[in-house]
Amino acid sequence: MRHLLVASTTVTLLLVASASSASAQLLRDQPVIYGHHHLNVTNLDAQKKFWVDGLGGVAMKSPSGADFIKFPNVLVFLRAQAPTGPTKGSTVNHIAFSVPDVRAMVHRLKSRAYRVVTTEEALPGIVVKDDIGQSGEGIAYVLGPDEVKVELVQNSKQTMAIAYSHTHFFATDREAMRNWYARVFGATPQAGPNATFITATLPGGVLNFTNAPGAVQGTKGRALDHVGFEVKNLEDFCKRVEAQGIKLDVPYRFVERLHLGVAALTDPWGTYIELNEGLPNFAP
Repeated sequence: MRHLLVASTTVTLLLVASASSASAQLLRDQPVIYGHHHLNVTNLDAQKKFWVDGLGGVAMKSPSGADFIKFPNVLVFLRAQAPTGPTKGSTVNHIAFSVPDVRAMVHRLKSRAYRVVTTEEALPGIVVKDDIGQSGEGIAYVLGPDEVKVELVQNSKQTMAIAYSHTHFFATDREAMRNWYARVFGATPQAGPNATFITATLPGGVLNFTNAPGAVQGTKGRALDHVGFEVKNLEDFCKRVEAQGIKLDVPYRFVERLHLGVAALTDPWGTYIELNEGLPNFAP
């Protein structure tokens, strides 16, 4: 148990250190950047209230009129479509943000009647006291509308009120999944195994990988429909991906009216991934 707690704390500190260096603007000019989450939502107003009033993001609209919420280094897009299931049970179990004071954020969310589920959702070996997991400086879990699971990680040195931290994938073979993201997207595996999860990094955030206790579903159609990467020279990247034998669900195209390159693929475990070039221009 002591080994597990120490390992969990080490990786949590790695996550918050990554978030503390994020600027208030979206990253640019990197080969591959973790760029966005795209949600299917039953009620747009309820989701906006959670992400803006609850978590502190900024509501915006894309040139096409799509609703999205801006956070440092990540965008959260909202699509009015009833989801087929929550994030839990899919390959993307939850998404995470770092905050300077996790207890203050938990109090804020509870005062707005959002369900804090740290006791139920903390990973094995994490002791929970008063809704705060005793890992690193503290962690908590909250369920937003449509049961979107969000982790909050404390980083007391962070000057921003909130910033994207990591995305946590669940699969039957975490090593294979991490290796795939390293090979295809250039995510950098972190040294040292962790008893609960392993990690890899991309500019802007961390990817965590855990062995799921049972079968998981693909993301398409669920509360978190897909994740998104901003890719420099996307057309060439798509050619390289196809040369590896990976089929694109959406072949590369350039949408002139949006000045946006777009493509999409699905990882071998069912995670739907949108690829973009130019999305940060939506949120200067």
